[in-house]
Amino acid sequence: MAGNPSLSGSALAKRPGFGHMRCMVSEDKMRSPRSLDRNLDHCVLPTAGLTVARERLEALGFTVAADAAHPFGTGNCCVFLSDGSYLEPLARMDQKAALEAEASGNVFIERDSVFRQTYGDEGFSAVVLGTADADADHARFVDAGISAGKPLSFSRPFRDAEGREATASFRLAFAAPETADGHFFFTCQRINMPTAGRGALETHSNGVTGTARIVMLAASPDDYAGFLDRFSGEAHERQVDGEVDLRLRNAVLTVMTPDRYGMRYGLDRVSPHGRFDLAAIVFECLDIARLRDQFSIREILFADEAGSIIVPPAAGQGAVFVFEESSP
Repeated sequence: MAGNPSLSGSALAKRPGFGHMRCMVSEDKMRSPRSLDRNLDHCVLPTAGLTVARERLEALGFTVAADAAHPFGTGNCCVFLSDGSYLEPLARMDQKAALEAEASGNVFIERDSVFRQTYGDEGFSAVVLGTADADADHARFVDAGISAGKPLSFSRPFRDAEGREATASFRLAFAAPETADGHFFFTCQRINMPTAGRGALETHSNGVTGTARIVMLAASPDDYAGFLDRFSGEAHERQVDGEVDLRLRNAVLTVMTPDRYGMRYGLDRVSPHGRFDLAAIVFECLDIARLRDQFSIREILFADEAGSIIVPPAAGQGAVFVFEESSP
């Protein structure tokens, strides 16, 4: 889907499959009256290399944090958003350390390996929610029959926007539906988080302030609604036939059929290996007109429809990116 990067939005709109896009509107972000306890923490985007991911994300107008290494062979270069969510481009930095971690039962590396073996080194592998108690989540996942393995604790160096370094510690609890097809979910607890804020790392020239929605595909969305309820502790909502939403504090998780996905975004996407797919990330953007001009100047392939911008995947960008305008 990366296509010719010299195509503009108007050119792309004339291509087959891009002429009837229906983009998401801000009303979809409205919250229900009930209390929402969970927040979207981040999205894991496997990539072949952090250099490629950094170049791609910076071309899209994102500020990208310094490279960071995990103690089990992977590394990232994150994009932090002001709503508390972030993108985690993930690369294998030390294959020997990764293989040793996998052999020792590290679920994060095991799942990353399965995803890369199934889909390759570029994609969208995991959705992560924040938590205050990963051990309690793990117990809940085991009781619900959705656990993907034992929890993982680790620490790594952290560098803020001013270059100050500290140590950040995390504990993860994993879950996955039976037909995950290489994708997985987990909750992330920050055990020891540096007091230094992310500062300028949350400011992006493309005007993105947060994540509005994660789009997942399934032939039968109802088959995954129960899993999302048990994973999040929230209750899903049926919007229309072929689509269910699960609302979080700062985003919405949506499962829809490939047909509805094609109708809404004008893109054909069917998981080549199974029944489930993580397909798109929808961002809130302050100035779509300015972003449109940026992409045109930088020769970014995009589709422009109903005031929203859709960017198909490319090397270093493992998911469809949708930018929709939001109020400050």
